[in-house]
Amino acid sequence: MSASGSKSVPSVGFLTVQEYTDLGLIGGYLILNAVGRPLEFHCTAPVRPNRAQEILYGPTLAPFLYGEQIGQTLVAKGKSRPMFVCTDVEPVLSVREFVSVPVVLITAGGDESNRQHRLDASHAVPPAPKSRKLCEFQLAHHQAAVAEDHARDRDNIVEQWRPHTEAVDLLEPFSRLREAIEEAQRGATRA
Repeated sequence: MSASGSKSVPSVGFLTVQEYTDLGLIGGYLILNAVGRPLEFHCTAPVRPNRAQEILYGPTLAPFLYGEQIGQTLVAKGKSRPMFVCTDVEPVLSVREFVSVPVVLITAGGDESNRQHRLDASHAVPPAPKSRKLCEFQLAHHQAAVAEDHARDRDNIVEQWRPHTEAVDLLEPFSRLREAIEEAQRGATRA
C-alpha cells in the first residue's frame, strides 16, 4: 500500500515483530501521516533462525533478527521517510544502527506488562538481554525510550512530535499493524 506524494507529508513509522509458533517471526511496518492515515504498509515473509544461528548468536540473536534482518529490510522498503519510527518491541531498537531516522520504544507507562514482547517460552529465539541501556522519557501520553547510544534522538523526537501530540495515540497504530499482519498471513495461506 502506498499513497502518491507521501514523501512531503510529515509521517511516523510503526514497526513491530510478531512471533508465530508454526511460522517464526514476521515483521510489519506501517507509515501513517501526522493525523493517523496510512501511507504505506509492508510486512516480511516469516523468518526462523536455524540451530547454528541460535548457538552462534546466543543472546544477540533477538536484536539481530528483529533489528538487522527484519527491521532494516522493512524500513528500506518504505518510500516515505518518517520523522521517526516507533516500536513496541524492545529488540527492534537495534534497527537504529542501520537506519538514518530515530527509533523509539513506546509503552503505555512504566508497567512492564505493557511492553509487547512477542516471544513465548517455547520459541528458541531468546529475548534481548536486559543489559540494553535505555534513555527513558515522556512522549505525549506515553513512556518512551531510545537506545542510550542514540540518546540525542530523544530531543529530536520530542520536538518533531510536539505539534502532533493530540492527533495520534502512538500505541493505537500497533493494534492496526498487528491486525494487518494477521490479514496478510491469512491471505498468503489462502493463495
